[in-house]
Amino acid sequence: MAEKNQNQYHPPESNGYHRNDQESLHTMDDEEAKRKKKMKWTIGIIAFVIFQVVQALFFILVIMKFKSPKFRVGEFDVQALNVGTQASPSFDLSFVAPIRVKNTNWGPFKYDASTVSFTYGGIEVGQAIIPKSKANFKSTKKISVNVTLSSTNLPTDIKSNLGNELSSEVITLTSQGELKGKITVMFMFKKKKTSQMNCTIAINTATKAVQSLSCK
Repeated sequence: MAEKNQNQYHPPESNGYHRNDQESLHTMDDEEAKRKKKMKWTIGIIAFVIFQVVQALFFILVIMKFKSPKFRVGEFDVQALNVGTQASPSFDLSFVAPIRVKNTNWGPFKYDASTVSFTYGGIEVGQAIIPKSKANFKSTKKISVNVTLSSTNLPTDIKSNLGNELSSEVITLTSQGELKGKITVMFMFKKKKTSQMNCTIAINTATKAVQSLSCK
């Protein structure tokens, strides 16, 4: 019986090394988790800062870039046209002028009442009255105005040039105007702007139609 007890297996006593290894592994895992979490926060902060910088640049370079709206007269149909001869030059012309105010800004353009002058040889032959209104942001304001032009008040030297044009069946007119107003962005940022119109219109007297129209 004593010999049987002597042959029984006795596990070795723990010396504490195994427990220390487990604690070290847990410590390393915690440090790795903290390092990854810190990296995620750093990446998030950097991404947020970049986003804010891009947003600020977009606001400054695009939203806050005020441009003068385009003030133009579009092509139109001639309603009535009566012309004289080369020896007795004259013309009377009527049409509906399609005035356009193109606003490419990020805020509405409110403008005051104005006048568009139609001239021949630098002499005014008619007008179009533009009422006070506004062009909304990123849109085009369309205005239709009845216009009647007459060469009655042209001086003799200008009428002489008109005679030459009538012989070539083309009358060259210009339309000029100025539109003053204010652009407002986000209800707080305001900027005064002035739009200029300077268009050249060629009327074919044979077809009684607009032959060409160009604006600067």
